[in-house]
Amino acid sequence: MRKAIELSKNNILQQGGGPFGAVIVKDGKIIASGVNQVTTSNDPTAHAEVVAIRNACKAIEDFSLQGCIIYTSCEPCPMCLSAIYWARIDRIVFANNRQDAAAIGFDDEFLYQEIPLALEDRTIPVAQMLRDEALETFRLWESDEDKTEY
Repeated sequence: MRKAIELSKNNILQQGGGPFGAVIVKDGKIIASGVNQVTTSNDPTAHAEVVAIRNACKAIEDFSLQGCIIYTSCEPCPMCLSAIYWARIDRIVFANNRQDAAAIGFDDEFLYQEIPLALEDRTIPVAQMLRDEALETFRLWESDEDKTEY
C-alpha cells in the first residue's frame, strides 16, 4: 500500500498527473504498477488501476490476474471496479475512500447512481439498434471451436 501511495504522490509532483496510484501483487511480489494518466495521456480510461491491470497482464502475458491483489491509493471508481472484476483479481485493498476523493473534486457518486437506472432514465441517452444483425456475430462466437474463453 505504501508503494501505491508513493506512486500517487510522485504522479502529482513529478508527472503532473492525478493523485492516484496502484500496484498489483502476485505471490508477495509487485508485478506491475500504474498511476493516473488521464490528463497526461488525454485518456479518460487511464486510471491508476486500469493502467496497473494493463501492465500486469502484459507482464504475465495473460488476461487473467487470478491469484493477484491490487493495492490502490483510493477506492476504485465503478469503471476501475469493473476492470478489476473482469481481470479476476482476488482482492482489493485501498487507502482513501470515495468520500475522501469527492472532497477534493473526484466525485464518482453520480456514476454509482446512474448504473441501476433504467436505460431511458440515464443522463446520457441510450438507444439499441440492429440487434438481429449483431446477434449473428454472437452466433459465430458461440460456434467457434477455437475461441479463447474468458
